[in-house]
Amino acid sequence: MNITHRPVLLAEAVTALISGPRINSPEASNLLLIDGTFGRGGHTQALLSQLPASARMISFDKDLDAIAVAEKINDSRLRIVHDSFAQMDQYAEPESVDGILLDLGISSPQVDEAHRGFSFRKDGPLDMRMNTDHGLTAAEWLERASPEDITRVIKTYGEERFAFQIAKAIVAKREEGLSPKTTLQLASLVASVVRTREVGQDPATRTFQALRIFINRELEDLELGLKAALKLLKPGARLAVISFHSLEDRIVKQFLQSHAKVEIPRGLPVRDRDLPQSALEIIGRVKPSAEEVRENPRARSAIMRVAEKRAGVFA
Repeated sequence: MNITHRPVLLAEAVTALISGPRINSPEASNLLLIDGTFGRGGHTQALLSQLPASARMISFDKDLDAIAVAEKINDSRLRIVHDSFAQMDQYAEPESVDGILLDLGISSPQVDEAHRGFSFRKDGPLDMRMNTDHGLTAAEWLERASPEDITRVIKTYGEERFAFQIAKAIVAKREEGLSPKTTLQLASLVASVVRTREVGQDPATRTFQALRIFINRELEDLELGLKAALKLLKPGARLAVISFHSLEDRIVKQFLQSHAKVEIPRGLPVRDRDLPQSALEIIGRVKPSAEEVRENPRARSAIMRVAEKRAGVFA
């Protein structure tokens, strides 16, 4: 099967990082950039095409299929790391990085390849692990999780109002010895419980999202990755984060905002020149163009937020 992956906000992400003052500084040399999720290499290769021969890039991915694609790239500037971007501060020194891109969520090949277990439209084993060398599959977790834990995961990570009913149905099937083992078994079970849904949305959408996020610790990795990025960025370097659903975007937005303002206790006699400096300056928010959404419907929910590390601030 010939499966392609279209990187979302490709030109916008490259422009956001490359146009930053750090990369364009006359003093900048031996540039180092980080791509937190290689995917199929669209962002990584586009960034490399804009960087000088002396530059370096580290690209991370938890997915072994992505790593296999990355290792075929013949570019001495590129280092491939099979790990989560949450661990990026283990691979670079504080204030040593000139730009960081985090492209969150799931790639098209992961969804389109039935054996990965991410799609509720194609039958395959209920796996959902991005790193297939590590951790429980979704089927294994559903086999042993309590009804309360299943409800909590589906409600918290899927924002599913029928979470309790779905968990109850899963446990009932499990007690019959029929715990869902494939994607279509789970999708059918969810559809039997979720009677109403937004027009055009499959009843299993939120449940599959919730399990995927939970199994892969996506939100925990995001929080760790944002903290690591702030530590690694040089003054004047930029962070660009592309998110695809409200849970991710909320974490990114709150993190950037919390580091872009300084909280001063009310009534404290402080002059403006005495105020401590915030760590980040928010550059802006970008959404895909109508043309990109037409060509790639999976881009429709994407939001990219860009911020810049302030000079003289060590996170």
